[in-house]
Amino acid sequence: MFHVNHEPGAEIHHTDPFAAPAGQRSPVRRLRGRLAAPVTVWTAPGPAGLTVSSTLVAEGEPDRLLGLIDAESDLWAAIEESGRFAVTPLGPPHRQLADRFAGLFPAPGGLFATGAWIETPYGPVPADAGGWAGCRLDTAREYGWALLVEATIEAVDLAEEAAPLLHYRGRYHELPA
Repeated sequence: MFHVNHEPGAEIHHTDPFAAPAGQRSPVRRLRGRLAAPVTVWTAPGPAGLTVSSTLVAEGEPDRLLGLIDAESDLWAAIEESGRFAVTPLGPPHRQLADRFAGLFPAPGGLFATGAWIETPYGPVPADAGGWAGCRLDTAREYGWALLVEATIEAVDLAEEAAPLLHYRGRYHELPA
């Protein structure tokens, strides 16, 4: 993911200088880039966390959550050890938090050193989030180059309605008001 800061004087490049030339790009990667995805942060006791844009909720008995994460991440090690994690949908004010948990923005003192956090049995959640879900790990398996995590949703805490932060074609977007 490449993020361009559009604040005056903060932009270095209009495009990703390390991107593969158009003719050499994977068609599957280009297809994935055309699918808008919600930006979430997953956290687990430890604490550990990761920005995840491949999250899907499936209603049922029980309600389930699926996601693709990096099998070598600190988050996966924490989930595997604790068997639980929290998923927080992010909104437009959380762009910097999303970048920090994706490893794209510096995190002096650690991922959780800045901002207000609420401790839950599933992991810390941002205090200003519109809600979160507490999940119990059911299973995980290699899926493509990622780890497909399947979990049961055990708790849902929703605050006021919040606009989503979306990831589309390598950048953050928000829905028009």
